[in-house]
Amino acid sequence: MRSRIAALLSAAAVAASLAVAGPTVPAAAMAGCSGCAEAPAGADVRAEGFVVSEAQFQQMFPNRNAFYTYSGLTAALSAYPEFANTGSDTVKRQEAAAFLANVSHETGGLVYVVEQNTANYPHYCDAAQPYGCPAGQAAYYGRGPIQLSWNFNYKAAGDALGIDLLHNPSLVEQDAAVAWKTALWYWNTQTGPGTMTPHQAMVSGAGFGETIRSINGSLECNGGNPGQVQSRINSYQSFVQILGTIPGANLSC
Repeated sequence: MRSRIAALLSAAAVAASLAVAGPTVPAAAMAGCSGCAEAPAGADVRAEGFVVSEAQFQQMFPNRNAFYTYSGLTAALSAYPEFANTGSDTVKRQEAAAFLANVSHETGGLVYVVEQNTANYPHYCDAAQPYGCPAGQAAYYGRGPIQLSWNFNYKAAGDALGIDLLHNPSLVEQDAAVAWKTALWYWNTQTGPGTMTPHQAMVSGAGFGETIRSINGSLECNGGNPGQVQSRINSYQSFVQILGTIPGANLSC
């Protein structure tokens, strides 16, 4: 996972492979967060139709960090209303399970909010970008459910979401809704080393294996790391069972 998205999120997915026990951001860090995003209009309505209940979310992540709230996830849903809301009820549940399974793998079960290997922090500033690294050389380390990293990814995600993450990357570890939105940004808009977005993979029937390819295919697929692939598959199979559906075909890559 060290460089799972070579062109877009290279070196971002270090939480599961490099994470060690260390401090994470407590839920209290959200209190008094100036500039943190409020829940978008319509978020409550979208949450009512979300195929994952709060009880199911807790069942999936019994040891999660308090930062990763269910309310933060549901507040983020309006940013990409097509997510887990396209196709049949089975497809909706499969996509939600696929997203959460990959997120679980990247964060050790939603335990890690930030990249644990602080030695990597200064490496994520691409000074060749015209906008540079206004938040600081070491400010663009991995954060959130997909461990967003690099200045250019913070800018791209922020531009798409209407949030200035280039200047305020810490929002991803301070505001749960922003953190979840960055994960949904990748899931719904980026192909990584794959040929389709993870969202497209699930709604088209290409299968869970193609979501793995789009997230970390260059390191894990085609025999690169079968153990990591199987770990993702195991989480997916567990989560679809919790959601009362079937995993479908093409689970591996």
